[in-house]
Amino acid sequence: MAHNTLESGALSAFFDSVAVMLSAGIQTDEAVYLLAENMQDDTLRTAYDKVYRQLIAGCTLADAMKSSEAFPHHAVDMVRTGEETGRLENVLRNLASYYDEEDRLFNKIRTSVGYPAALLCVMSVILAFSVIVILPVFNDVYTNLAGSLTAASSGAMDASIAIGVLALIITLFATAGALIALRSCRTSHGRNRLLKNLEHFSVSRDALYQMALSRFMAALSTYVASGVHDEDAMKAAMETVTNPELREELDDAYRQMIDLEKPKSLAQAFYDTEILEPIYARLLLIGSRTGSLDGTLRDISATYFDDAIDQIDRLVDAIEPLLAAFMTIAVGATLISVMLPLIGIMGSIG
Repeated sequence: MAHNTLESGALSAFFDSVAVMLSAGIQTDEAVYLLAENMQDDTLRTAYDKVYRQLIAGCTLADAMKSSEAFPHHAVDMVRTGEETGRLENVLRNLASYYDEEDRLFNKIRTSVGYPAALLCVMSVILAFSVIVILPVFNDVYTNLAGSLTAASSGAMDASIAIGVLALIITLFATAGALIALRSCRTSHGRNRLLKNLEHFSVSRDALYQMALSRFMAALSTYVASGVHDEDAMKAAMETVTNPELREELDDAYRQMIDLEKPKSLAQAFYDTEILEPIYARLLLIGSRTGSLDGTLRDISATYFDDAIDQIDRLVDAIEPLLAAFMTIAVGATLISVMLPLIGIMGSIG
C-alpha cells in the first residue's frame, strides 16, 4: 500500500476539494465524481474512480478510500472518525492542512538536496576531465622533456596522479551520496527515510526534531478536531513519529496522561514534560481551557514548521560556501598534481 499512496500535494488537494464541495451541499459521491472528471493525471483519476465506484456501491468514504489503497492508514482512520462523529468536513479540512504542510516540507527537501547534487555533478565532470585527459597529457610532456631525468622525477609524477585520483574519488563519493538522496526525494517513503538518516547529524538534528514535532502536532490537531478522546488522539498521533528523541519525550507525556493515580490532561502533560517551549505550553493550556485545543495545536504546529524551515534554509545557505571551498581545494589539488612533475624535473636539473 505504501508504494501506491498518493503524494502529499495530491492528498491535500483531494481533502480540501471534497471539504469545499461538502460545505456547498454536494454529496460525497458526486464530489469525488466531479474531481475525477476534471483530473488530467491518470494516476489520480484512477484513484478517484476507485473511490467513486465504492461510494456508489454503498460504502462510506473511509471504506472507499481504504479499498482504493491510495490513501495513508491514518487518513482513512481520521475520515472514519469524522463520519462517526458528524465532523467529516472539519476533519477533511484538517487533513488538507496537514498534507499541505507535509508537501511544503518535501518540496523544501527536494530543493535543499537538488542544488548540492547539481554542483557536485559539475565538480565531478571537471575533475574527471582533469585527471583522465589533462593530467596524462602533462605527464607525457614532462616525460619527453625530462629524458634521462625521468627516473628522478617519477616519484613526483606518481604523487601527482595519486593526488588527482584522490580528489576525484572523494568528489565522486560525495556526488553519489547527493544523487542517492535526490532519488530518495522522489517518493514519500524515500523522503521519510532520508529525514531519518539526517537525524544522526548534529548540524541537522535540531531542525529535524522541530520538523517531527510540527508534524506530530498537526496530526494531533487533526485527531482532536475529529472528536477523538485526548488519550486516544495522543496515542494515534504518536504513531506518525519516527524521531527517537521526540518519541521518548512523548512516551513520557502519554504515561502521565494515563496514570491511574494522578492522570493529567494533554495540555498539562505537555507543560510538565517541557516538550514545548514555555510560551507554547502555556498557550496550549489556555487553548484547552477555552475549548480551542485543536486550533491551538494547529497554530503551534505551523510555528514550529516555519522555524524548522528557517533552520533548513540557514543550513543550505551554509552548504554553498562549503561546496565552493571544497571545489576550490579539489581543483587546486589537481593543479598541484599537474605541477609536481615539473617541480621534480627542475629539482633534478638543479
